[in-house]
Amino acid sequence: MKSLDRITIDPAVMGGRACVRGMRVTVGTVVGLLASGQTPEQVLDAYPYLEPEDISQSLAYAAWRLEEREVSLVSR
Repeated sequence: MKSLDRITIDPAVMGGRACVRGMRVTVGTVVGLLASGQTPEQVLDAYPYLEPEDISQSLAYAAWRLEEREVSLVSR
């Protein structure tokens, strides 16, 4: 898997949600905008401090998280 060095998780920023480069822009915001039909160019226009690689890594991170599976451990 390629590096996700632009995706940060800090409990002090946005409640610990995955963000882009420590900014207050969450991966969920980026992916949500794309899912609602905005183009990457429109997202970059709306958030001029983002870069194309931020969008790519946000999508890669979201895809990676969807493949994760949490299993509850039950003690008997």
